[in-house]
Amino acid sequence: MQQDDRPVLRKAVTTTEGLRASGLVEAGDVAQLRAVADQFSIRLTPDVVDSIAVAGRADPIYAQYVPHRLELEAHDEELADPIGDDVYEKVKGITHRYPDRLLLKPTHTCQVYCRFCFRREKVGKAEEALSRDELDAALDYIRGHEEIFEVILSGGDPLVLSDRRIAALMTGLGDVAHVGSIRIHTRIPLVDPGRIGEDLIAALRSSRKAVSLVIHVNHERELGEPVRAAIARLVDAGIPLFSQSVLLRGINDDAAVLADLFRALVRNRVKPYYLHHLDKARGVNHFRVSVERGQALMRALRGYISGLCLPTYVLDIPGGHGKVPIGPSYITRREDGSYEVTDYLGNRHDYREIGEGGARAMAPAGREDIQN
Repeated sequence: MQQDDRPVLRKAVTTTEGLRASGLVEAGDVAQLRAVADQFSIRLTPDVVDSIAVAGRADPIYAQYVPHRLELEAHDEELADPIGDDVYEKVKGITHRYPDRLLLKPTHTCQVYCRFCFRREKVGKAEEALSRDELDAALDYIRGHEEIFEVILSGGDPLVLSDRRIAALMTGLGDVAHVGSIRIHTRIPLVDPGRIGEDLIAALRSSRKAVSLVIHVNHERELGEPVRAAIARLVDAGIPLFSQSVLLRGINDDAAVLADLFRALVRNRVKPYYLHHLDKARGVNHFRVSVERGQALMRALRGYISGLCLPTYVLDIPGGHGKVPIGPSYITRREDGSYEVTDYLGNRHDYREIGEGGARAMAPAGREDIQN
């Protein structure tokens, strides 16, 4: 069904019946998709539905948000908490995994629910949102840990909160002297661009700290004119934007598709930051791309698109052990201490250290000297 044939939507689609009524699924699929909806939340904003040009699995936006029967398939290695958030939860809403930064999750509500979300076991559950007392306890934890340089607001999507609540939260974080950076992870500019207005921007700037937004985007087609305008409003207000994407089979596992996405982001003043390898969440295996394929894609991009366009390809180690880069390697150390280096064309070159450079490389890196 073409977009022009669909009824105008004024509310988000949150049920399988809503999907059918909007022409996104066939009536015969509803019963099976109810079983998916019983386990994993559904929500598509009117902007997302309007942006789907053809209601079919080939559409890169459609596949990200419309549930599929394959989500019911279980695999032994899939995990309810694939990146180990719970292992490092210090108080409700706080995940403190790394020394100088932590996650603060004030809500587990989103404007859309991605079909590959690594927190899909929790998102969409209103009871997971922090109460006023719980948020105060989370802020007390941050105040009490002077090693915290950066607070990352995640969830859920922090920008579903009201402007008043966002301003209060940003002001509270701004009053913590040792916090130097506030990073916000969001889909809102992509899926509800009209939300990015003057009042929200004022709320985001109320902390008097360095504030940045990381937007989640997986395909160039998500960057329609309203989205580009919303991004421009944020950047023009002095808020730096970065992007994170997930490598997804059938959506962006193609070098040309990734190149188009990353160039479009830079063109719109967004720095590509991370390309995530898909986490081992339940019911997402039909989106999975192998690490080998991901490395080949990154190798295909290196040298052919601007370095500013290249994100870091990363894996969150299951169990809570952190995020590590897993892109291709271009250098191999030989037994004699020299190196073989491969350029972006695949040509191999010899490289040898000068003087004491090689010996110095074996010395301790000095991590223990890193201070806030």
